[in-house]
Amino acid sequence: MRASGRERPQFTPPLTSIEICAGAGGQAVGLHNAGFDHHALVEWDPHAVQTLKANVAGWPGWNAKRADNLRPMDVKEFLKSEEYKNLGLKREDLDLLAGGVPCPPFSLAGKRLGRDDERDLFPAALDIVDALRPKAVMIENVRGILEPPEVFIDYRAEILERLKEMGYSVPVLKKNWSPARQDIAMRNVWRRLNARDFGVPQLRPRAILVAFREDILPGDGSEFSWPVRLDEDEAIVAGALEETMRRRCGDFWAKSKWGKPAEPGERTGKDVFDDWLEKAEKAAAAGRGVAPTLVGGSKKHGGADLGPTRAKRAWEALGVDAMGVANDQSECDPERDLFRAAGPMLTVEQAAIIQGFPQGWNFQGRKTARYRQVGNAFPPPVAEAVGRAIAAVLRPERRGDLLKSYVLDSEQASPRPEVAGQIEFPLSEQGKPTASRENGVSNLLGTGT
Repeated sequence: MRASGRERPQFTPPLTSIEICAGAGGQAVGLHNAGFDHHALVEWDPHAVQTLKANVAGWPGWNAKRADNLRPMDVKEFLKSEEYKNLGLKREDLDLLAGGVPCPPFSLAGKRLGRDDERDLFPAALDIVDALRPKAVMIENVRGILEPPEVFIDYRAEILERLKEMGYSVPVLKKNWSPARQDIAMRNVWRRLNARDFGVPQLRPRAILVAFREDILPGDGSEFSWPVRLDEDEAIVAGALEETMRRRCGDFWAKSKWGKPAEPGERTGKDVFDDWLEKAEKAAAAGRGVAPTLVGGSKKHGGADLGPTRAKRAWEALGVDAMGVANDQSECDPERDLFRAAGPMLTVEQAAIIQGFPQGWNFQGRKTARYRQVGNAFPPPVAEAVGRAIAAVLRPERRGDLLKSYVLDSEQASPRPEVAGQIEFPLSEQGKPTASRENGVSNLLGTGT
């Protein structure tokens, strides 16, 4: 991904945040780049925790010892933990509580059990909001929680009602309104954003909830302006991966798929690179230069690949074989990783570029574990855009500087149109929408998942 060219803002006093369901740090990276200093990072997956340990020691308030003390933690246990107690936070002191609650309960490709799915962590997130009462809340999820609106509209309304009871500014909703009308009203605080609009070469729609305490943002939330997109050309796969693909193929520039000097007529690493770039640029010229949604894969279903059948076809048009993930460059098996009929497979490093991570972000674990961290992440540039818009409310004197180069919803802007045939491919088993509406969100509060 192209560097944004924006310096990390510094605030006096600093803007503070706590990140729950932090994963490998995608949202945390974005919020860090937006100027937020993290008091805590809460994540249960051991591999993702190791990744956080390997990367955050240089962040404000962190050092090697504190990073090394990070441990896997269930978000439901955070308020009872020593880590929370040691923060010494007073209620209403924190600027931002952020997190990406698990996606499968709301995935378009799953059973869509919502509140009846044991993995739903909205209740635990709301418990933490209640305890801390931060100035702002930001919760990310898959777009399936928004689409179609009638599936989860009651649950979303109950979440907003709980936030309203805690003193947060949310839209007024009436029960006799249709799901479509309620959905429109909710768009002040609950919005779908797509990564492709923020410099990420990937179609990755995400649902983001942003709410402010009423004393910070009176009214219905209209003072907060949603970023719609960057005011620049969108990133494409060809440009994002050209450097790393040339480097990978360069190790075999005049060699065959067996790693030996190529005989006359044998395919070389240069041929692999040239063919990949030609396909990727041709796709871009046809308006299909942005990748389909990366998926993280399931621990229950073997190794990693880049998505289901339609995603694989889209990747093939971009010159990439999506049937698996390549070994790291230092461990390259040229026949397996590069010299494939559909094109080279992506390395974890390249998948992270497609996801918008900064180069050098050090993922931990074996290849499949690292790829799953990447595939399940929230793209940092999207988190940075929303984080800067939140910071612009909390530090209004910096608004112009913070939001420079973004097109805002208040400017009557619209996102780029979707490309037919390239859609989101969320993580989960196939199934039909079966979301139950019998139990309110309050029935799950405090019970965990």
